[in-house]
Amino acid sequence: MDFGLSFYQVAAIVISVLAFGTAFWLYKWVAKQPSSNQRIADVGKLIRKGANTFLAKEYRTLAKFCGVAAIVIFVFLPVPLWDSKADILENLIMTFAYLIGTCFSAVAGKVGISIATIANMKSAEAATKGIKPSFMSGYRGGAVMGMAVVGSSLLGVTLVLMITNNETALLGFSFGASSLALFAKAGGGIFTKTADISADLVGKVEMGIPEDDPRNPAVIADNVGDNVGDVAGMGADLFDSNVASMAAALVMSTALDKATGGSMNTAMVFCYAAIGLLASIIGVFTANMKEGGNPTRALNTNTYVTTAIYFVLTAAATWAFKFEWRIWLASAIGLAVGVVIGLASDYFTDDTKKPVHMVAKACETGPAFTILSGISYGLMSTLPSMIGIGVSALAAYKICAPLDTVVEIGVSPNGMFGISMAAVGMLSIVGMIISNDAYGPIVDNARGLVEMGDLGDKALEITDSLDSAGNTVKAVTKGFAIGAAGLTVIALLGAFISQVNTSAIEKGIVAQGEKYLTGFDVTNPTVFFGLLVGAAIPAVFSAMLMLGVDRNAQRMVSEIHRQFREIVGLKEGKEGVVPEYDKCIEIATTGAIKELIPAGLMAIISTLLVGFIGGVNAVGGFITGNIVSGLLFALFMSNSGGLWDNTKKYIEAGHNGGKNSDAHKAGVVGDTVGDPFKDTAGPSLNTQITVVSLVASLTATLFLTFSLFS
Repeated sequence: MDFGLSFYQVAAIVISVLAFGTAFWLYKWVAKQPSSNQRIADVGKLIRKGANTFLAKEYRTLAKFCGVAAIVIFVFLPVPLWDSKADILENLIMTFAYLIGTCFSAVAGKVGISIATIANMKSAEAATKGIKPSFMSGYRGGAVMGMAVVGSSLLGVTLVLMITNNETALLGFSFGASSLALFAKAGGGIFTKTADISADLVGKVEMGIPEDDPRNPAVIADNVGDNVGDVAGMGADLFDSNVASMAAALVMSTALDKATGGSMNTAMVFCYAAIGLLASIIGVFTANMKEGGNPTRALNTNTYVTTAIYFVLTAAATWAFKFEWRIWLASAIGLAVGVVIGLASDYFTDDTKKPVHMVAKACETGPAFTILSGISYGLMSTLPSMIGIGVSALAAYKICAPLDTVVEIGVSPNGMFGISMAAVGMLSIVGMIISNDAYGPIVDNARGLVEMGDLGDKALEITDSLDSAGNTVKAVTKGFAIGAAGLTVIALLGAFISQVNTSAIEKGIVAQGEKYLTGFDVTNPTVFFGLLVGAAIPAVFSAMLMLGVDRNAQRMVSEIHRQFREIVGLKEGKEGVVPEYDKCIEIATTGAIKELIPAGLMAIISTLLVGFIGGVNAVGGFITGNIVSGLLFALFMSNSGGLWDNTKKYIEAGHNGGKNSDAHKAGVVGDTVGDPFKDTAGPSLNTQITVVSLVASLTATLFLTFSLFS
């Protein structure tokens, strides 16, 4: 069957609308679940208010940044306005696409907050009835976000391309999503880990009180942080990852289709992305667990079921629409490797596996050994994932390279398209990935509400089990996101080379049909300069975010000490004595807003400086170094943090001394170090490498026109 491109675009829009309908039904289902405990309602209201207040302040700050960025984009991109070849309409389209990308990304965060702050209360009260109803409330709450975020990303990309008919505008749309996600994830991560660290250090380590004891002034800020960091920030992050993977694939597919005079490659991108969302919708409705079942197994099984559905449906579509089987295989390899990366993360973070048990044993000897063992296993965990990303990129390239009708020197266009489709494949079930990821902070909040609402030990045991599963699955989903970011930026590196070669022909630097760039020689001093600087950026970026958490947490710890010291009866839990929760929320909010801009700006400005100093060759090295270093740091920090968190929970479950033992205190210290690893710096890095690659692609013409040493 031979359909035009518009058929696949309309199909993508229809499935996006179906995803929104699914999200609405799930939202109503969660909202209808019973909730009658007044204490939980009061605390839930405080969490909701704090989360919305932070989000409003964060978005006001980011609106100013985006406004300035939009002006800069209008003046300079895709061609500076003063250039004789400038077209004001194209610059306006690029600016419009950028702003739409930021708005869609912001909405993704807002949707997550709206449902998470309802689902946490429903999951908490459901825990009094059993693990199944509590699990379903938490999971379906997360699925609302999964459906809404992926539906909006597919809809946004489709509409931008249909309206503008300009694939470069997709890079602007993706940059808008990425830049907002970078700052939202950084700000939310700083907020949540400021509160989490402060609450744990003073509450658990110093005073020996439970994790979510209502006497702790930071406990509400901690629960607010789960929403603004792990829900809103993560929603913007995965929205960005999905958009970036589709944008990279579509930029290449449209270039290939123009060369052949068809539209088959672009049609495949829309078809596979739409099928991925459809598979996730089906997967959400098949998600279930038996009473007394294992929540980790239920979440992972659901991911595998969705993966199988995607494989079958895309194979059927490839046969029915006469797509290229080599491209299907590249996409399938990407998804399969995503599962492998997830399994590797699961092994190093699951509390039923050896690494967690070994670190728990090390906790008995003290916090120094907790840190040493956790870092060691975290570093070890990077190897299978890095190999997986490398193998999937290599396999996808080699499988698709023979499709070139003309022998190319250097980079194969179809080979790079194959890599981009592997990224699309890896993120094809991103609706399911987000559903699983958002489940984590929802049940984490539910656990806190159970403790603050005094719903009993049985409910607390159930929510502890759900929370532990959330931590394990979050490590798996982060592995998916990081792996897909790696493949996407490799594809964006190809897009950068393509942009440079096109600009070089337009400016008469090389003749028609010739290539200015065919690759990057690391023995070239200019390339090596960029490589070294690019490799250093993720380390500096991570340090800036974690120092932001450090400074903010020290301020909050002082405030907690003040309240315990000055509020009479608070430490003893005297009836009617309530801490000043809003003071801790204000400290976390103010500090996060202050710290979120510098790290992101550093990454963007560094890219521009390297380009204007060393030109396109230096930027090629810069992107390459940034990709390798960024992926390594992201995997290491995400897995180490998840390992320490579940080690603490494993000890709290009664192993290696149990609660309030020396091993438990050492485990809390490990978790405190791991918190900014896994929830601030680690997940922000995959967005950082995407932003850097997009900035380089968008400004390639400027670097080609002017640089000091090229």
